[in-house]
Amino acid sequence: MSADYPTPSILLVEDDQMDVMNVQRELRRQNINVPLIHARNGRDALRMLRGEGDEPQIAKPSLVMLDINMPRMNGLELLEVLRADPEFMDLNVFIMTTSDLESDRLKAQQLAVSGYIIKPLSFDTFGEGGTSVDGFSLFLDLLKLKS
Repeated sequence: MSADYPTPSILLVEDDQMDVMNVQRELRRQNINVPLIHARNGRDALRMLRGEGDEPQIAKPSLVMLDINMPRMNGLELLEVLRADPEFMDLNVFIMTTSDLESDRLKAQQLAVSGYIIKPLSFDTFGEGGTSVDGFSLFLDLLKLKS
């Protein structure tokens, strides 16, 4: 781990509670026991990362798992803000979405995402469909967080 990430953690930015539970279950199944910090939308995530308003500032996460379709500030809008901020421009961000729109995928690539996962998230689906490379790179990054 680099000095930027003293304690491994994952920031999950997701508005659907079922998807949050799905991610928690998959992490447990893979024996990845790091703190999972949950934000309901992009604005909440920004407040947590920056310590704005009444939110205490969280430590910089090792990995951000980001849904695209959320109210208030969607995942791509949040990613644009993060990439423009010197403190967060190097965050390891994975997009998780039910959308397989090429425009979303291109926008995510332009914003230097580490991977693009089509939900539901499951490590059992590697090699199936078009997200195997991204899914595999997410898996390798998560394995680095194993305790």
